[in-house]
Amino acid sequence: MSTDPTPDFGSVDALEVPPASLEAEASALDADDPLKHHRAAFVGAETPLVYFDGNSLGRPPRATVDRLSRFVTDEWGGRLIRGWDEAWMQLPFTIGDRIGALALGAASGQTVIGDSTTVLLYKLLRAALDAQMTVDPQRVEIVVGRDDFPTDRYLVEGIAAERGARVVWVDVDTSRGVDAELLGAAVTDRTAVVLLSHVSYRSGYLADGAALTRIAHDAGALVLWDLCHSAGSVPVELDAWGADLAVGCTYKYLNGGPGSPAFAYVAERHQRALTQPVQGWMGAADVFSMGPVYRPADGMRRFLSGTPPVLAMIAMQDTLDLIEEAGIGAVRAKSVALTEFAVRVADGILSPLGVRLASPRDSAERGGHVTLSHPAMRAVTAHLWEGDVIPDYRDPHGLRIGLSPLSTSFAETLTGLRAVADAVRAEG
Repeated sequence: MSTDPTPDFGSVDALEVPPASLEAEASALDADDPLKHHRAAFVGAETPLVYFDGNSLGRPPRATVDRLSRFVTDEWGGRLIRGWDEAWMQLPFTIGDRIGALALGAASGQTVIGDSTTVLLYKLLRAALDAQMTVDPQRVEIVVGRDDFPTDRYLVEGIAAERGARVVWVDVDTSRGVDAELLGAAVTDRTAVVLLSHVSYRSGYLADGAALTRIAHDAGALVLWDLCHSAGSVPVELDAWGADLAVGCTYKYLNGGPGSPAFAYVAERHQRALTQPVQGWMGAADVFSMGPVYRPADGMRRFLSGTPPVLAMIAMQDTLDLIEEAGIGAVRAKSVALTEFAVRVADGILSPLGVRLASPRDSAERGGHVTLSHPAMRAVTAHLWEGDVIPDYRDPHGLRIGLSPLSTSFAETLTGLRAVADAVRAEG
């Protein structure tokens, strides 16, 4: 795990915090927060709007305004096509390596910025399945959680149909996720690939990366980790886990902006053996030879396809600067403190209204968001958005409270949860 210094935010048992003292607790936590100065680095954080959706789209850093402007005028406008030779051809690898080092526990040469999350998941899942089936034609099963993000499930079904494979579904409690017991019962000597979410998109359940990777490997399977809801919020140690493959998005806790490109991780030991299925000119051994036959490049370049989305890679660099300054251990400590505070507040003011916690109560099993369940939550979400309190809704009856550690304060969290209570009363 990360060796970054971990701040102590303290812990207060829910029974010791009467509702009237919640404001004082929020104020004290904000005053003691070693990362509090980072909040001012984000556009809009100074406004009264309460943002509970950093786990879907992060706020933009203020520094990104100038970075994007400089890029348009100086690099794009000034250097024009020369920019490719001078810097842009290497951006997918330099930024990928930086994400790997700061947020993924990955040594250099294993992470690249590329296409959308969906496309990269397709490439790596298909490549892993083909490689496994080539070595052992009996390995025709893909294991995936039935409550994983829809893209993951849809891709698994599509690839299985494409390649004559079978899907093995892992049924889970929707307030948790795939754990060691469930995975151990699902994998066999027929398992080719396991697709797992490190943090469940619905419940926030935090999987044990090392343990689940070991279980899959013991069965002879490869593991593809979906890191969309953990990268930049929860320490990840892909190399230490012995992970095979991973994909994650950059528009959540990495604040890359709407639709910013995803990253792909392929452990060095697998790179030469995997053939990705979307062969394009950027993945060729000699990009500018324009040769008559496709020959894949060595290393992570072989997992690229088309021209890299350079402009879309620019914004996330400012959040990477902030994570480097803070350390991922401190970011995780703030995240735990925020979600623990949110749970205490929910216990105090929302539970009496019939609102149920639909996330793990133990912070060691919880990522950066908390889901609250009530039959009226769809209407509650619409009500809150009208009042500039922005959570998101997930069926069935789930209101997700996404607390981005670098940009969210404890006072903002309390203000938002009080608004949730008012909306539940109004809509319930």
